[in-house]
Amino acid sequence: MNILKKLIICCILLIGMNTFGYTAKDTNKTQIICASCHGKTGNTMTPSYPKLAGQNEKYFIKQMLAFKKTQRDNLIMQNIASNLTEADLRDLAAYYAKQSPQIGIARRVLVKPGQRLYRAGDKDRYLPACMTCHGPAGEGNSLAGIPMLAGQHSAYTKAQLFAYRTNTRKTDPNQIMQDIANHLTDDDIAALASYIEGLHRIH
Repeated sequence: MNILKKLIICCILLIGMNTFGYTAKDTNKTQIICASCHGKTGNTMTPSYPKLAGQNEKYFIKQMLAFKKTQRDNLIMQNIASNLTEADLRDLAAYYAKQSPQIGIARRVLVKPGQRLYRAGDKDRYLPACMTCHGPAGEGNSLAGIPMLAGQHSAYTKAQLFAYRTNTRKTDPNQIMQDIANHLTDDDIAALASYIEGLHRIH
């Protein structure tokens, strides 16, 4: 199913939610709405949508609240989040945190440059290693609410790094990701995104 069709489905679901006064108190119904774009277990096959499977609860809730407060710019997600209570968000976060993420495959030509930046950074450009915060296998930090990256779609990761670099996404504490992204070239972003897609989380 292409992106346009998925967007149409999401819009239809949103219209239904608003028409019937749906407030998402039934977690199963909420999961069905999420599944239309993110997949039943949070392992979406659409590269532009994030995989949610295995994501830690603290980060998930923080981002959903950012959509709810229109701090993140995505009309579909803003509308969906506005219909969710904090209890809904906690239930969804717990559900997706228990799902097993499906790992992708990194492009062979981008593995070395991506691995170098992820594991060592670049001190000459004031770039810290990504693994410092996100872990050696992209597992993130659940206590600190730092997202798991392992297996995330390359297209989605690239879009988010570009958003940080252009200051259109500002949800990171103390603008850490914005500062890092400002030091990344287009090639750096492509290599990192591809490498992250092939990362395996430590279970």
